[in-house]
Amino acid sequence: MRQFSEAESATVRENLLGNLLLFLFGCGVLAFFVTVDRVDWLKIRPASASSAAMAQAASASAAADPRLVPKERPEAR
Repeated sequence: MRQFSEAESATVRENLLGNLLLFLFGCGVLAFFVTVDRVDWLKIRPASASSAAMAQAASASAAADPRLVPKERPEAR
């Protein structure tokens, strides 16, 4: 079996690290483009049925009290 010199081992290590960092950068760019295309994925939604029920109950009580309903902003054209 061949013994690698210190310089060869360092070169192999640097190549692997460079490839890993380039791969992670590519994954980050891909995630950015997917996020930009799918902005609706970033909306906060209830995660379970009980939290959905609490959110619905809160919005129902907010609709009953006009002070709790946020004022609508005019649409930008």
